Parts: sequence; structure tokens; C-alpha cells
Amino acid sequence: MTVSLSSLSDTRSYIYFQIRHFPIHCQLSFLHKLAKGWTNIVSVINHLKMRVPVSFFALLAIVVLHTVNAATVFDPDLDIHWNSFKRTFQKQYTVFEEGARRLIFEDHVNDIVKHNLEFDLGIHKYRKGLNEFADMTHEEFVKTLNGFKGAKLNKSASTFVPPSNIDFPDTVDWRQHGLVTGVKNQGQCGSCWAFSTTGSLEGQHKKKTGKLVSLSEQNLVDCSRPEGNSGCEGGLMDQGFDYIKENGGIDTEESYPYTAEDGTCHFKKSSIGATCSGYVDIPKGDEKALQKAVATIGPISVAIDASQFSFQLYSGGIYDEPNCSTEELDHGVLAVGYGTEDGTDYWLVKNSWGTSWGENGYIKMSRNKNNQCGIATQASYPLV
Repeated sequence: MTVSLSSLSDTRSYIYFQIRHFPIHCQLSFLHKLAKGWTNIVSVINHLKMRVPVSFFALLAIVVLHTVNAATVFDPDLDIHWNSFKRTFQKQYTVFEEGARRLIFEDHVNDIVKHNLEFDLGIHKYRKGLNEFADMTHEEFVKTLNGFKGAKLNKSASTFVPPSNIDFPDTVDWRQHGLVTGVKNQGQCGSCWAFSTTGSLEGQHKKKTGKLVSLSEQNLVDCSRPEGNSGCEGGLMDQGFDYIKENGGIDTEESYPYTAEDGTCHFKKSSIGATCSGYVDIPKGDEKALQKAVATIGPISVAIDASQFSFQLYSGGIYDEPNCSTEELDHGVLAVGYGTEDGTDYWLVKNSWGTSWGENGYIKMSRNKNNQCGIATQASYPLV
């Protein structure tokens, strides 16, 4: 596609131009804002006078570069960091996309620097850092990676009853007992629920058989729609357990590898890695009950509100986010332990966003703080 730059005209504070047969009319100041750092590129459409196809944005980039001095767009001090980021995470962009991604990246870097200075001053209990999501707007990040859907089609669970007359330890980490597989990466697919499902079953299977087997999230993504899940568009851990029970098992990761996209079900009974006979729900919102379940049962599937911007670039420390919801949950993860650090209680949580995120793929989330982020709202584990 080509744009005739001779079609540009500037009348007072507005700019008029035409791309193919689309006449465009928007504020010149808006293009300056876009070029100097507006990261929510999608919002461009709201400043136009008509609806245009998505491919328009690539063409708009040409106009921006010819309208604003390109030398003023990017911070040259961040060149080395941007190039290192692209190499580390093997990022490849089109000519038009790279500029937008660079602007998003620079905004995130500025946020990280500010936040970590405040961390050093004791304002925050957690740090932020660059990870593979540092070139994504928060809106597209949440839409792409958070796939927990809380509504159940069926209710077939029993309720957890904590054992009595037991002294529960102050600290638990099931990784130290071999009940947790390595950190996985769901990619750009809303399959977090599947990773939470397999994580809890992997732990229970290890407790029963003595063998830690990595189970297939792709099996759940492709095959559990009759139970109410929607593959990369989201799902629920309990419905994953329902599928495994009704199906007679779930395949191993090795036999049914992950592809990060919806596919056709090709489960094989000969490749089953684990089975389950049902599942148990933890009493809603009860952090004490969840603590007892983690201490006595093993890794527990939990859902959280991961929609806050602060969650995207978390890199360490105890995550404390007062804006988190206890009811509007959007992400499935795995509680593998708990403890206390510098007087602050935390949950040790395994995520499914690779090891570049958080503390090598894990996060410490505030515990005994009014069920912050809803970690005890919808927790469960499978029966084996």
C-alpha cells in the first residue's frame, strides 16, 4: 500500500488527508501526542470522523512520521535497552508496528523507574521490571492473557473441611517436596485456567503415585468445550476437572504438546498421564481454609483479579494492590505455598507466563489482607 503525501493539507489545527478512498480528518495536535508517546494506539479510531479498517493504523504511522519530526519521537538513551529487549524475547515487528511498540515500551520503562524509586523509599512492597510483555498496552495484555471465566455450567463439587487437631506450619513451599512442575508459558492464548487445572492435578498425582508428570494443557484447550470451557477464549478449573473425570484421564504434555491456539481434540487413552474422580471447593473467601488446604492437600487451583496495571510488570516482592477486586476474577493460577516476609504474610503463587515474569514465574501475593485480589474466592483441587 502507498500513501500520496501530496494529499496532506494542514488547515489551522486540523489535518486532512486521503488514504485510497478514505478521507481522514483529525487534529494535528493529536498526531503529535501519538508520536510523542500515546501508547493506546487503538484509541486513534475515536478521533476519526468515520469507521475505517484495522489496516488503516499501519498507514496512519506513515502520516505521523511525516507530520512530526521523527528525531523527537524516541528517547535515544533507551536505544540499547530496546534493542536488548527485542533480542532477549525474540521480538520481530513490521516497520509500521515497531514505532508503536517502542512508544509503549518507553512508557513502561518510565513507569518502572518511578515505581522502583518509590519501592526504595518504602512506599511499595513489590518491584516492577521489564519482561516479555513490556511492549503491550495494558488493555491488550489483559485481553490476551487473562482467560478465567467464573460461571459454572454444573456444580458437582464437595466442600473442603479442614482437618482438626493439626498444627499448621508457618511456611509451606510444595516446590521443595517435588509436587510442582517447571513454570510454563501459555503464550498469547487465554488458557490460564488449563494451566491452573493441570498444576493442581500434577501435585495430587505426585502425592498418590510418587511420580511428577507434566500434563497436557492443550488436551484441555481442545477437548473440554462440552464442559463449558472455551479454549483460548477462557475457561474454569472446575470444568477442567469435570472433563478429566468424565474423559477417564488427561494426556501427558509430552504426548499432547502445547500450541497456544485452539485445535481439534486428539486425546489418546494410551497416553493418559493422570486421572481424577472429582474435585473439592474451598469455602468462598475463606483465607484460613485456603491456608489449611495448601498446608495439608498440596498445590491448589485459585482464581485472582490480575486486571490491574501493576500486575503486568511485577518482578518481585509481596504484591499489594488495594484496587484489586475480590469478586471480578480474570486469571487462573496455582497456590503452591505461603509464608511471611519482613512481617508481611504472603501466598506463593505459580503463574503461567514464563520465567521472565515475576520471580522466575512466581509471585508473592498479600495474605490475610481481606482476601485481596480474590485469591480465596474460587479455589479448588482435584480428587485422585
